[in-house]
Amino acid sequence: MKNLFTKGSFLIRVPKKQMRSLTLTFSIALFLSLMACENFVETELPSSQLAAGDLFESSATANAAMVAIYAQLRSSTLLTGSPLGLSNQLGHYADELTFYGDTENSTFGFYTNSLLASNDAVAGLWTNSYHVIYTTNAILEGVAVSSDLPNEIGQRLTGEALFVRALVHFYLVNLYGNIPYITSTDYRQNRVVSRMAVTDVYESIIADLNRAVPLLPQEDTSGERVRPNRYAAQALLARTYLYAGLWSEASNAASAVLNNTADYAIADDLNAVFLNSSRSTIWQFSPAYYGNSTQEGGLFIFTAGPPHFTALSDVLMADFEPMDQRKNYWTKAVTDGTTTWYHANKYKENNSTAVSTEYSVIFRIEEQYLIRAETRARAGDLIGAKEDLNVIRNRAGLDSTLATSQQQILDAILKERRIELFSEHGHRFFDLKRYEKLSEVLGSKIGWNSTDALLPIPETEILLNPNLAPQNTGY
Repeated sequence: MKNLFTKGSFLIRVPKKQMRSLTLTFSIALFLSLMACENFVETELPSSQLAAGDLFESSATANAAMVAIYAQLRSSTLLTGSPLGLSNQLGHYADELTFYGDTENSTFGFYTNSLLASNDAVAGLWTNSYHVIYTTNAILEGVAVSSDLPNEIGQRLTGEALFVRALVHFYLVNLYGNIPYITSTDYRQNRVVSRMAVTDVYESIIADLNRAVPLLPQEDTSGERVRPNRYAAQALLARTYLYAGLWSEASNAASAVLNNTADYAIADDLNAVFLNSSRSTIWQFSPAYYGNSTQEGGLFIFTAGPPHFTALSDVLMADFEPMDQRKNYWTKAVTDGTTTWYHANKYKENNSTAVSTEYSVIFRIEEQYLIRAETRARAGDLIGAKEDLNVIRNRAGLDSTLATSQQQILDAILKERRIELFSEHGHRFFDLKRYEKLSEVLGSKIGWNSTDALLPIPETEILLNPNLAPQNTGY
């Protein structure tokens, strides 16, 4: 391994005499992460110390390095179910959640649309994401030069690393706009990197995913859907094509997932959708320890009013149609006898149990139906669009849509996405942005400005690398 180490989001040179201890620290950190997420893969810790340069000389340790990345994603990046993740922060930034916490909490800045380039939470989303990207690049480089890894293992790890690299860049480009697309661990490149246009970032994401698809297995090698397979990459391709306005490609990618009826199906029981055994799940994170509940459950569930941190917003609750069973199964009322609040109840456990029954879902089949519905509508296939939309509506106990025109169907899909995907990784904010409805819907929020469509580039990053300038408008 090169004598490089991360600082902030990019890299610095480390003197060789310090590198031995740093590489050992890196190895230990990987295995501590592995111990904290043993559900991802079964592998024993080595009995002796392992140098980082040896990580890719055995299947067990190379696999452990990849597993550690999933632990990072679950615990400390934008996909975490903790308050620092997008489910919480963008839920408040848009109109899904009402904040009841301390004004000193980082979420208050999202809720009041008062973010600054110096905001620690904004910087955390950026730096933690680029750290994950760095580690995926290290895996790609390590696997590429390894002469001992079996070909099948090397291909799978390469596919997984490409998938994760594309996934994290996908969220970054939708949060910050023009961003660097980092594909190397070379500090000489990364310390002076410039931002790429959004369209170019999407092209890079799509290229990584198209490389990943044939390298990933079709089957679920983990047994618990906690390692991304070919269909997880297709699901992200479908979403990326949708966001990039490539309707035919998005529809085809979604169909590639939906046509796999042997592995994926919509659960008729709404209470079963977020169980770790759900067949609607394409990819999910297991908890850190057996018996742990999800971070989302701990974040959103409260049992007495007023809420201590957050609750579902009144405007979201008002958007549920009268017969929508998702309101009954996926939200829960809490009252103090005078006022009633609702919390997200997709994940129903917020305490440890003997065995974990819920994992944090990242991709599920319902989104693919809604992606294909939207792309069909935008391409003029209104009958096909309504068929896919009605799959989601009918499962929720609702009648088929009465929408007839293209615009009516698109509006119906936007509303359906709001109800189906609430409190899941910022879908609502990204959807309003794609539909060019951010200011129309959020304009009455305290502090809202049209420039809030993008987060500020962390000022510390621009100071370290002036090539990241100019700052996003409004900051």
